[in-house]
Amino acid sequence: MVASLSNWFGEWVFSGGGWTRLVLLLGLMIGLLPGCSVRQLAINKAGDALASSGIVFAADDDPELIRDAAPFSLKLMESLLAESPRHRGLLYATSSGFTRYAYAFVHQDADRLEDQDLKAASEQRSRAQRMYRRARDYGLRGLDVAHPEFSRKLRLDPKSAARIARKDDVPLLYWTAVSWAALISLSKHDPDLVADVPVVEALIDRAAVLDEAYDSGAIHNFLITFEMVRQGATGDPATRARHHFDRAVSLTGGLQAGPYVSLAESVAVPRQDRSEFEALLKQALAIKPGQRPEWRLANTVMQRRARWLLAQSDQLFAE
Repeated sequence: MVASLSNWFGEWVFSGGGWTRLVLLLGLMIGLLPGCSVRQLAINKAGDALASSGIVFAADDDPELIRDAAPFSLKLMESLLAESPRHRGLLYATSSGFTRYAYAFVHQDADRLEDQDLKAASEQRSRAQRMYRRARDYGLRGLDVAHPEFSRKLRLDPKSAARIARKDDVPLLYWTAVSWAALISLSKHDPDLVADVPVVEALIDRAAVLDEAYDSGAIHNFLITFEMVRQGATGDPATRARHHFDRAVSLTGGLQAGPYVSLAESVAVPRQDRSEFEALLKQALAIKPGQRPEWRLANTVMQRRARWLLAQSDQLFAE
């Protein structure tokens, strides 16, 4: 599922001064407010601000800076959730935040390390698994807040349970599905997790029905990869994947690298079509990250992966 995790950084925006002021404000609220109800109200307001503003710098062109800054932000949100465990906006932000961080800065590192240090790569994958699991559980908690016992019903009858969800649940449906799918992709020797694929399918399909254009085509970008492992579907999976690719490119105006990388990894490699693989990755690299500042970091991360994939071409394709 790695190739599908790419439309992620568009809403992680904070100005430096605004971030500093917010951290100071949170410290005052948590440490100094004496009244329980006043304290809870203040924490909820801070949670609203975090959930709506995000935690990372979408327009930044320095992924390593974001790598260093994000963990503090994630732990801050977890500390607020300890005070306000049913804050739906915080549950969404924490679920999406851990998924994004795990993919961009842990999962991809593991892939790059594999040729040089298998032990280090395995340790990084284990760390990514833990983060994806945490992200999935926060997403399920958010869905349970809106629909009591949603997660329990989801495991009993995924499609029936997913139909309960409404349009305002789409962000949680999406991030829960993405984190769960990523966890499965790193747990192929765990039959219990692999058996959860129909649950992921129910979540993402419901999200697509409710708002197929969510987050500039994020659902379609995920489905480029997911169609290749979908169970019991009719027709050619590559044809279905290409349909989602076309829609994702349309919704982003061709200015996001993610869909091109997704199709190259998910379809061109299994089909052993090296010419298409290289053409798609070159299209991804031709995108100028600054054309859409809110996608600069996402494009920087995905273009880094595109370069790495091109360097692996001889290993990915048999002559």
